[in-house]
Amino acid sequence: MPAEVAVASHISLDSPLGPLTIRAAGGAVIALDWGRQTEAPGSEQALLAEAARQLAAYFAEGHFRFDLPLHPRGSVFQRAVWDFMLAIPAGETRTYGDCATALAAGGIVEAPAGSASAAQAVGGACGANPIPVIIPCHRILAAGGRTGGYSGRGGVVTKRWLLEHEGAWQPERQGDLFGSSATDRPAAVANR
Repeated sequence: MPAEVAVASHISLDSPLGPLTIRAAGGAVIALDWGRQTEAPGSEQALLAEAARQLAAYFAEGHFRFDLPLHPRGSVFQRAVWDFMLAIPAGETRTYGDCATALAAGGIVEAPAGSASAAQAVGGACGANPIPVIIPCHRILAAGGRTGGYSGRGGVVTKRWLLEHEGAWQPERQGDLFGSSATDRPAAVANR
C-alpha cells in the first residue's frame, strides 16, 4: 500500500516577477510555482504566511536570507545540487562546473569533475528545482560567467532580473544579452 501523501496547502502572492504560488506540506515549503491559484492555506497557513512575508522581504532587499523549512522532492543528486545552491550567498554566483567539482569532491557526482556531462547534470538539477528563488538556481551560471539557462517563467530575462536585484549581475563578464531595449526586460527591470 503506498505511503500516505500530505495534501499541499498553497497561497499566491504578487511579486515584481508576476504572481507566485507557494506550496507547503508536512511543515515545509515544497514548491514555488509561477502564476496565481485559488488560495488553499489549510493546515499550513502560518508557514505559508511566513514564506510570503520572507519573499516580500527578499523582493524589497535582494540580500535577504530566507529561513524556511524546505522539503524539495528530488533525487539524492538533485538535493545535493539544491543544497549547494542554498550555500551561495545573495550577490554571488557559481558555475555549473563549480557545483559539479564540489559534488565530485563529496563523492556525489560520478562523472569526472570538470567534465561537460557533470556540468550538464547540474544544469538538469537546476532546471528541476521545485522551489526557485528560495533555492537560488539563478545564482548558477555557465562557464566563463555566461548566463546559462533558467527554467522559471521568463527564462533568462527573469534570471538576469534576480541577479541584478541581488547585485550579482556583472555585464562586463555576463554581457548584455538583451541589448539596451527596455521591452526585452520584465517591467520591474525596465522601470528602474
